[in-house]
Amino acid sequence: MKRIGILTAGGDTPALNATVHGAVVRANESKVEVFGFIKGYSALMTEGVPHVHLNPLFSEIPELDPTRGGTVIGASRAYVNPEDTAAVDRITEHLRTLKIEGLVCVGGDGTLNGLQPFADRFPVVLAPKTIDNDLGLNHRNEPDEWERVPCEEPPGYRYRQGASSTRFSLDGMVNYVTPGYATAVYVSVEGVQRVRTTAESHRRIAIVEVMGRHSGYIALGAAYGQPDIVLVPEVPVSIAALVKRVEELYELQKNVVIVCGEGIVDEEGRELGAERASLDPAGNVILSGASEALRKLLVEHFGDAYFRSYRRAESARAAVFTRKVGHTQRGGRPLLFDRFYASQLGGKAVDMLLEGRNNAVSIIQRDEERGFYVDAFDGNGFRDRWGVIHPRFVHPSFYDQELMRPSRVAVDYLLPIFTNAIGHSDIEAIRQTVFDSGSLFRPYHSVNTDINKRIRHVD
Repeated sequence: MKRIGILTAGGDTPALNATVHGAVVRANESKVEVFGFIKGYSALMTEGVPHVHLNPLFSEIPELDPTRGGTVIGASRAYVNPEDTAAVDRITEHLRTLKIEGLVCVGGDGTLNGLQPFADRFPVVLAPKTIDNDLGLNHRNEPDEWERVPCEEPPGYRYRQGASSTRFSLDGMVNYVTPGYATAVYVSVEGVQRVRTTAESHRRIAIVEVMGRHSGYIALGAAYGQPDIVLVPEVPVSIAALVKRVEELYELQKNVVIVCGEGIVDEEGRELGAERASLDPAGNVILSGASEALRKLLVEHFGDAYFRSYRRAESARAAVFTRKVGHTQRGGRPLLFDRFYASQLGGKAVDMLLEGRNNAVSIIQRDEERGFYVDAFDGNGFRDRWGVIHPRFVHPSFYDQELMRPSRVAVDYLLPIFTNAIGHSDIEAIRQTVFDSGSLFRPYHSVNTDINKRIRHVD
């Protein structure tokens, strides 16, 4: 191959630029040109196919900084309908016009689904990214455990994960961790720690909501912030047990901090925060707030008299407050762990194309003997028998339902990721940049301004 393309799709993560940078560095070593497509799949569907030459003279452009969060080539949630053969034909012709011989897509499960229409036309591979850490498998045969059951809502069926016949082992996980996860957890942990001192000072109950619609990995990792209770979407919340535990803790220490994933459900399987029927661009129900739903439940249970009797607050509404960590989890400088392994996955994706791989995924694996290493996995290996890719759930062994906290198995899972996740360069960057005096008088200079000068179009 002499020229390949790369695009970043889906939501942004802190490690996207590091992945693209790793791919470009590896391509430079093999004397392969790299064209970056602007705003993901939407570039391929746009007349003119806006793109940037990322390595002229086989040297990466200066805007491609692996320590910069987000993606300099932009991202979108636009995907190609696999049944629209005319659109796929046009995209194929666009790539041929540009003499693109292979494509690297950087994204999550939606991006992996999005690349499928192209795999029959030209070589295409995926480099994973998602702060939710949900692109992967708890074990190799997990897709075979999914069942399709009838339901009344369109399209007339839903999916559920059946019982597993495989003994779980951390060494057996496929794609142990995804770039962006460690940084998102770091941001969440800081949020939990800072909320704690306010809760302690004012005798409050704090509910901190983190991202994770279906998978509770961020909430699980936020245990590093020492919250009292952790709630994950995979385990229905027992309201009675939650209230009892909150009351015990509040009477003991005069404050409580709860971390919840945005997609937590009640004992009937209903999303606590799904009060609005509108959908986001990816077709997901917009969650109005799991933390607010929990707050409402606690306020109704305890009532004003409870807090007044302790002389700790005038009302239950004043005593219980919520905070969303929000999109700060997805942005900013990536930690050393994310930068390093994102670049490794990007480089591996280029290697896979050069080796003739197609419809494959570069992955991070780990075992006790080798530690972390990169490998390749067949893209269809993530699909169930109906061709659907499901988010990886937090395995039941990761969560202690009685204590409402991560289990010992979860601790064993998290420790290798986070023990050395922060490097000296991260601390030095904070020291040099946070209170840089120049920030007070220099306007922000967006990298988009410089990238726009490099964008080319097909005539």
